[in-house]
Amino acid sequence: MAARGDPPEGTPEGTPGGGDDEYRSVVFDESFVRAARLQEFSAKERMGDHSHAVRRRDPAEKPGAGSPTPRRGSLQVLLLVLVIAVAFGTAVYVGVRPPYRPAVTRSAEPLRMTVIPLAPAGVVPGDDPERLLRQSPAAKFPTGASGIPLPLARRTPHFTENEVMTALTTAKDYLVASSVDPDVLTGAERRSVRALLDPQQRAQFDASFADPADDGRHAPAGWLVRFDPAKVALADSAVHVRGTLRFAESTPGTIDVMSDHTFVYALRPVGRSLGETGKKDASLFTVRRTLHFRFDRDDLPGHRAELLTSQVQAGPQACSVEAASTLTPLLAGARAKPAGPAGTDPYATGPPSAGLCGVLDSGAQPGG
Repeated sequence: MAARGDPPEGTPEGTPGGGDDEYRSVVFDESFVRAARLQEFSAKERMGDHSHAVRRRDPAEKPGAGSPTPRRGSLQVLLLVLVIAVAFGTAVYVGVRPPYRPAVTRSAEPLRMTVIPLAPAGVVPGDDPERLLRQSPAAKFPTGASGIPLPLARRTPHFTENEVMTALTTAKDYLVASSVDPDVLTGAERRSVRALLDPQQRAQFDASFADPADDGRHAPAGWLVRFDPAKVALADSAVHVRGTLRFAESTPGTIDVMSDHTFVYALRPVGRSLGETGKKDASLFTVRRTLHFRFDRDDLPGHRAELLTSQVQAGPQACSVEAASTLTPLLAGARAKPAGPAGTDPYATGPPSAGLCGVLDSGAQPGG
């Protein structure tokens, strides 16, 4: 009788040790079966037009699955590529960022201003605008924004060339909006000037027009040039300008722009056209503005500026004029009592030298 586990026919002849000894150490466990490269088709699959009873199976395919699953090695490679891409992008971002970016959080200072009226020594000359300009020191001044050229921008230790150019451009835009724009000059609007200020200074700007005062903080002329539309009109819309812009880095987080410009306006009385009464009714009004702008890293992208100081000399004006929301020029044929013996020339360069009121130098007047 055959032993348990022997074939029914018995042990094949010629097989030493009964044939089982040679393979007794081989165990066909579950992992061995799953690793098999060949798999027998199921009964349902054999009903098809298959020419073979078995199929070759992907090593990663689970038994019984209808289709192979993605290789684990491919997923790992994909994750590795993503990690490398993120690391490379981070390195590039850090590498292209400008260095030395100190975080600076500070409050804008209130504007400190000095407004000096310049009284004429005699009668204010009157004529047609072109003749007045030909006879004045402003004869060769450029007009409008062309009279405010930008200096060559260059990088500073903590600001790029583009950031310096942004600061200079914003300062120029403020000068044009506050000194050249006809709508601002005639009192039609002032929002364009306000929008260029640091938001922390806008309350002081609004208070200066709501309640003007000669306190060094709330004089409207410290912010912009504006005439009373009920009394004064522009005899010529062209504003003649000459001056300079300079810049310097004040701290690692701020850059300063200093401006010094002289603006010349041709004015006439409201309600009277030139020559209507047989006289030439235009006169020139000169304003010298010396402004100190400061920009931090929040101001630059916002295209706005903090105005630190504003020094203004304007004439011909009377020294006795009370604080008002507009300048009060003396027009053709008017005169005012001089405030002192010395004359002040708004066309001169260097630090302003007049006190609370100055005398308009005769050389600053047409024909002087």
